[in-house]
Formats: sequence, C-alpha cells, structure tokens
Amino acid sequence: MNIGVDAAALGMSNAVTASTNNVNSGYWNPAGLLSIEDSEASLMHASYFANIAQYDYAAYAKKIDDRSAWGISLIRFGVDDILNTTQLIDSQGNIDYNRISLFSTADYGMTFSYARKSQLKEIQYGINAKVIRRIIGDFASSWGFGIDAGIKFERDSWKFGVMLRDITTTYNIWNIDEEKYNQIKDAVAGQNQEAPESTEITAPKAQLGIAKLFEFHYDYTLLAAVNLNMQFARTNDVFASEAVSIDPAVGFEFGYTDLVFLRAGVGNFQNVEQIDGSKKINFQPNIGLGFKYKGIQIDYALTDLSDQSAALYSNIFSVKVDLSIFR
Repeated sequence: MNIGVDAAALGMSNAVTASTNNVNSGYWNPAGLLSIEDSEASLMHASYFANIAQYDYAAYAKKIDDRSAWGISLIRFGVDDILNTTQLIDSQGNIDYNRISLFSTADYGMTFSYARKSQLKEIQYGINAKVIRRIIGDFASSWGFGIDAGIKFERDSWKFGVMLRDITTTYNIWNIDEEKYNQIKDAVAGQNQEAPESTEITAPKAQLGIAKLFEFHYDYTLLAAVNLNMQFARTNDVFASEAVSIDPAVGFEFGYTDLVFLRAGVGNFQNVEQIDGSKKINFQPNIGLGFKYKGIQIDYALTDLSDQSAALYSNIFSVKVDLSIFR
C-alpha cells in the first residue's frame, strides 16, 4: 500500500498530496475526488525486481452531487509460480522432482473512499476504509483493516493537502496452516523452530503537500509540488529523530495545451551507511510522459533512475478514462 499508483504521480515522485484531482485521489488523498466532473476509471500495471513481481491497480470513482463523491480501488502485488520444494525429498531420502509444486504469494488492498466539501468552499475532506488481504500459497493468509483521512485547501492557484494514513493503526491477523508449518519447521537445524507472529501492525504516517500551478501564454502550464512524508519513529530518512522522520519529495509537471505532459521528480532521500563506515545520502529520481485526448489519458513513468543496474528500473504504464465521453 506504500508503493503508489498512477504513472503520472509516480513520474513526479509521488509529490501529489496537494494536487491530486482525479479517480486516483482515492489512493493519494481522497479529498481530491471532488474534482471529478462525472465518473472516471483508471488502470495501472508495473513490474518490479526484473519482472519477478507484478503490481496491478484498478479504480473507479463517481460524483454523487455538487458536494460529495465516492470511489473504490483494488491493488494486487504478487509473485506467481514460485517453486515449492519443501517436499522435494521423499521419506526414503530420494530426490523426486514430481513432488515439486507451484504457489503464489500476493497482497491485495481494497479501498472504499468518500469525499465531501465543507461549509467553507475552499476546504474539502475525504476518508478511506481499507481491507487488506495477504496470501502465501496454502501456507498462510491474513486479513486486515485500516482507515485513512485527507484534506485539501485551494486558493487561487495554490493547493495544500494533508493525508493521514493508517490513522487507527492497521492490523493484519495471520492464520498459519499448522500442518504445513510442521512439515518444514525442523528441515534446517536452528531455523523455523517457532511459528512467526500472528499479528502484523502498520503504524500511522502523515503526508503534507503544497503545489502551485503556473500558466504561460494560455498554452503552457507548470505544476510544481512538494511533499513531506513523515513517519513517527526514527528511520533512515534524511531528517530523522525519535519523534518523527521526514522524507521530502519534489515533483514537476510541464503541460502543453492540456494535451502533452512531461514530468520529473526526486524523492526517497535516505541516509545510507557504506561498507567503510562512511555515510551518504541516496535519492530516487523519476521521469514521466503523458498524453490526454478527449477524456482518455495515457501515462508512462520510469522510476528509480539512480540504480546502477538497468534490471532494477521500473517501467510503469497507466490509463485514465473520463467515462462521460461514452454517453
């Protein structure tokens, strides 16, 4: 749930908390759903770890009236066709390749979003209810539930946003198949002797965003955005303390006649300790490209350009459709 959706947002290094204004707002800041004029749908696909893992996303959102909107989205992040070799050796100590089977491990996140305008017309707010499902073949599975809340404030061409993720703390309760666990717990001495914890906790996080849209000669626009992504614990983020750690992100989107978009961003600033004991700051630059025509928008993002191996690059494609064009 922390990876991000929509190639347009990822091309800006996720610095869209304040500017998000379409069906994908259900993920970034549900308050942005109120900018939808009718109804929209979105799809995204991305491959990670040299195409080993697949990330898929689908969303739908609809305006209820002039003051409210709702949306729903589904995310799947999984690795399929993993070889299960736990039964490779039979009871006689012989290797039998016919005993190899395949399984998948996948995480699912379903989000229900609702947004509404406040009595002050510049302020709008939204809330997410999330259901989390995690599956590791037949070995283990879990269910979880969490809540997000967001708010947006707009005045002139300035936009401000706050997104509070997992504000209730998201709990995932695991159910581990004891029979299958017992088959492997003594396979290697000193490993898997005790069953893992059955409760998984996702702590609250906050994102603050500010954005401004500049217009030049009516045909050209530049959206500049900044995010402060905060966790309430000490991490490797570039600004870290026991109370809060902050990872900044900056994104830009250059547009021409609301038809062609070029994007760039940098984020994920981390303090990294080298083998020799020295420290350096790592960061992740992203770039993107988008086309929009008659309510259909296609976006592409190339992320993590700082990696040394091209196999680690992530090519992300997404499409967004204003469904009113079919009426």
